[in-house]
Amino acid sequence: MKLVVNLQLQPAKQQAKSLKDTLERCNAACNAISDRGFKAGRTHKYDMQQMLYHDIREEFDLTAQAVIRCLAKVGDAYAAAKANHDELEEPISFRKHAAQPYDDRILRFAAGDTVSIRTVTGREKIPFVCGDRQRALFACRKGEVDLMLVRGKWYLACVCEIADPDQIESKDVLGVDLGVVNIAFDSDGRSYTGATVEAARQKYNRRRSDLQKGGSKAAKRKLKKLSGKEARFRKHENHRVSKEIVATAERSRRALGLEDLTHIRKRVKATRAQRNRLSSWSFAQLRRFLTYKAVRAGIVVILVDPRDTSRGCPECGVADKRNRPTQSRFSCVGCGHQEAADSVGVRNIRHKALQALAANLVSRAA
Repeated sequence: MKLVVNLQLQPAKQQAKSLKDTLERCNAACNAISDRGFKAGRTHKYDMQQMLYHDIREEFDLTAQAVIRCLAKVGDAYAAAKANHDELEEPISFRKHAAQPYDDRILRFAAGDTVSIRTVTGREKIPFVCGDRQRALFACRKGEVDLMLVRGKWYLACVCEIADPDQIESKDVLGVDLGVVNIAFDSDGRSYTGATVEAARQKYNRRRSDLQKGGSKAAKRKLKKLSGKEARFRKHENHRVSKEIVATAERSRRALGLEDLTHIRKRVKATRAQRNRLSSWSFAQLRRFLTYKAVRAGIVVILVDPRDTSRGCPECGVADKRNRPTQSRFSCVGCGHQEAADSVGVRNIRHKALQALAANLVSRAA
C-alpha cells in the first residue's frame, strides 16, 4: 500500500525565497503549457513535450528535468479530467504556489536530515524535520516528491510504498454506520458523537459571518487566519475515531463492514437549514482513514450497498420509509419492532457484510 509522509523543510530566508521563486516560475510554465496544449487540442503529456519542450525551457529558463516534470504535471491534470468525464471549456490553470513534483534527478536526500533540491538559483541544501512515525515510513520512499507551500511553511510530500501485512482471518464483522449527528456508531453499541464537530462548525460559521459583515482589513486578516481551522479540527477527530474503531476490530479479530456512500451528497435531499451541515460531513475522509488504517492492521474492509439499511427492519425484513417516523427512532410498520435508528442501521450493515464475508469464504474454499 502507498502512504504519504510530509517532511517539514526549514529553509533560511534566502532559501525560502528561492523555493517560492521556483514554484512561481514552474506554475507559470505549467499555465503556458496548458494554454497552448489546450488550444492545439494536444493535451497528452508526450504530445505536449514534443510540441513545447524547447520553447518552454528557453522562455522560462528552467532545467531540462524541471520542464519534463511541468509537462507531466499538466498532462496528468488533463488525464484526470478526462477520467472524471469533465467537460473542459477552457484550459486548466494552476495556482501561483501550487505543489510542484520533483524526481531523483533534481532532488536528493543526504545524510543528517537534509535534502539537496534544485531551484531556479541553483541547488540548495535544506534541513528537514519529521516525527518518529514519518521517519520509519520514510525508509520505504519511492517515486516522486512534491514540494508544497502550506500556510507559509514548506513541506515535501513523499510517497512511501509499504508491504501489506497478512490479513487477519475473520469470521465476524464489526459493522460501522457513518452519520451526521453521530460521526460513527458500531455494532457493539458504541457511539462516536459528532457533537464536538458540530459545535466547532457552528462556532466557525458564526465567526466567519460576523467578520464578513465587518469587511475591514483587520477582519480580512482574521478571516485568513481562521481559514482551514475547522477542516483541521474535523480531520483530527476523524483520525481519532478511525483509530479507535480499527483498534476495536483488531482486538476482536473482526472484519469492518461499512456502507458504500460514494456520491451520497448527490443522492441525499436536504432542507435549506441542513445543507451547510451536510456539506461539512466528511464521511469520505473518515472512510478513507478507516480503510488505510484497517489495511495496515491486516483487517478486511467490506463495503455494502447502503440501500434500505436505515429503513429495513432487522427482524422481519420489511423496508419502508414509514419505518423512520423521526431521525432517531425506528418503528416497523410490518411487525411493530421498535429500536433506536442508529442500532437498526448498523445491524443491517453488519448483516450484509456478514453475508459478503461468508460468500467470500465459500469461494476461497472452493
